[in-house]
Amino acid sequence: MKEKILDKATDMFLNLGFKSVTMDDLAQEMGISKKTIYTHYANKTALVQECTAHLFSAISAGINQICSLNKNPIEELYDIKKFVMVNLKDEKSSPQYQLQKYYPKIHATLRDKQFEVMQDCVLDNINRGIEKDIYREGLNVEFISRIYFSGITSIKDHRLFPMEKFPMQDLMDNYLEYHIRGIVTPKGRKVLNEIINSNQE
Repeated sequence: MKEKILDKATDMFLNLGFKSVTMDDLAQEMGISKKTIYTHYANKTALVQECTAHLFSAISAGINQICSLNKNPIEELYDIKKFVMVNLKDEKSSPQYQLQKYYPKIHATLRDKQFEVMQDCVLDNINRGIEKDIYREGLNVEFISRIYFSGITSIKDHRLFPMEKFPMQDLMDNYLEYHIRGIVTPKGRKVLNEIINSNQE
């Protein structure tokens, strides 16, 4: 039952937002009593913490799997973006913003974990891109990886990028293209343009 509650709560939080979903909503949606939920989770904060940890593990495992395929580094970034968007439901309800606002401690812990995972993945991506002559030589790899992480987290700030003006799918596509165009060689630009053109067909 604990797993079922976790799965349903994660799904509802992603679709409706961490603040919007109450324990009553969850109990009603599952056809169980609130008491049953509280048997497994002391309060809503504990449930939110477990849900975000569960989601983070699933996404990290998926990203590691994509990285292990050793694809072309530009393709790899687009595959990771697609995978994350599917698993975060395109962030329709801006869960990250709600998490930051209403559960700042959980958000801060999660951000630190995200940085660790992304840092390794992006450093590896950039180094392989340089080896394959699709990213420019002489890049400050440590700086690029950190600025990439900083940008990915900043575009999720709805005060800077309100959803009605900047749908998440477009934001992610634009940011990824912006990042890659800044570091590619002519050979890499060709790969990037092919991916962009095939995505538009």
